[in-house]
Amino acid sequence: MAATLTVPQYSHDCNFTTIKPRHGVVALFGYGIKVRVDRGHLVLEDGIGPDRRCARFPRVGHGLKRLVVVGNDGMVSLAALRWLADQDAAFVMLDRDGSVLVTTGPVRPSDARLRRAQSLAEDSGAALRIATELIRQKLVAQERVVRSQFHDDSSAETIADQRHALTKAKSKEEIRRCEAHAALAYWRAWHELPVSYPPADLRRVPEHWRTFGSRLSPLTRSPRLAVNPPNAMLNYLYAILESEARLAVSELGLDPGIGLLHCDTRTRDSLACDLMEPIRPQVDAFLLDWMRRAPLLRKWFFEQRDGNCRLTGEFAVELSETSRIWKQLLGPFAEWIAHTLWLTTSHPSRAKAPATRLTQRRKREAKGILTNMPIVSMPSRQNLLLTSRSVRLSAHDPIAQARRADAQRRQAAALEAWNPEGKPNWLDEKFYREQIQPRLLTLRVPRIQSALSVSETYALRIRAGQCVPHSRHWLNLAQLVGFPASLSVRQPDCRM
Repeated sequence: MAATLTVPQYSHDCNFTTIKPRHGVVALFGYGIKVRVDRGHLVLEDGIGPDRRCARFPRVGHGLKRLVVVGNDGMVSLAALRWLADQDAAFVMLDRDGSVLVTTGPVRPSDARLRRAQSLAEDSGAALRIATELIRQKLVAQERVVRSQFHDDSSAETIADQRHALTKAKSKEEIRRCEAHAALAYWRAWHELPVSYPPADLRRVPEHWRTFGSRLSPLTRSPRLAVNPPNAMLNYLYAILESEARLAVSELGLDPGIGLLHCDTRTRDSLACDLMEPIRPQVDAFLLDWMRRAPLLRKWFFEQRDGNCRLTGEFAVELSETSRIWKQLLGPFAEWIAHTLWLTTSHPSRAKAPATRLTQRRKREAKGILTNMPIVSMPSRQNLLLTSRSVRLSAHDPIAQARRADAQRRQAAALEAWNPEGKPNWLDEKFYREQIQPRLLTLRVPRIQSALSVSETYALRIRAGQCVPHSRHWLNLAQLVGFPASLSVRQPDCRM
């Protein structure tokens, strides 16, 4: 049987598209990945078959902060790694199962006294203090998610009880025990969470994909090798979080392998895993908000022969762009760990204390800019879900299209349910323009957004008078600016 050409053998047979950094992140996937330097430019290439992508970045104005490679088929030159190091850009390599293989970042000088304090943290008592605080912050966030998102008071009380028990913990084993008991209650609240898909995809979706299910995979009896999409997404987001934790720890001059809560092992960076703990619930909240705002598409996932659920390369690229969020959230905790360890050295002083390279807190203080956020605190955004909304996707992105379609369906349903006869006779467009719209300038955009269930951009345009909203919104806006409901019995030409 004669051989047939299935893959183009020459570059001119391929369809190349341009790779552009999004939020400072470029993620490469597929086969034949190439990362090299040509005439001072960083040259990237990836893709599958004839569908290839390429990019050529100069040393100035490239906007690249993170280069993420998903897979292990291709080449990365030493000159490319040097180019990334010179530009203070990090390199992350992930296996297709989501595990972190390689992370490299900006090289900073480290203080040997800080590393010595890290290795002696068990004897100085710093390890117990740091481990207790990290897990306490984690349980606080887990309780918040369970209570506000799942309205499960029973599980929230169990987590709160374990958080109080941490204050009496005298060893790392007791801390782990409290964390394990809280985790059972936390993931029990997630178990029956429904997972929505477009109607056209439902016939191709297995039954066990339609709920969150157990966090433990039946293939490994651990979170590894997830068997449904939400757990596969969570594993991949945790891998991105772990890579950012490694970079944060290394940039502060600490050893990512010497843990304070997790035991030292040959194949794990235990301190990076410690640093991940207080941020994990916020990753969970990110995933929960994503699932509730838009359905998951079947084409984002594929199932291997053993039942292991994996992400497609295109979808993994989208999740990789969240790295900047986790970098920002990890910074205060990483600097607090370094500062706590520094206080156990023989001659600690503020002048020689570890630099705050991640948050630039000390630089702002030197410029007279006060920072109210303590070193140990949950991130300043009170609503955890605002973090996920900060990721802005391209208009042609499949995730953005799914979210837009979901919003259009909601608006269409609201429009169909609206009864025009319920609108007062005096409430017409002239009254809206002359009486209501000028007073909207005194309101904050989030208040308009919440009252009308519209996007922030649309609420901003309504307040600025750049557009007139649909008439079904007029009564809500009239009440927001102070017109009482009794106004409906008055004449249209009334003046207040």
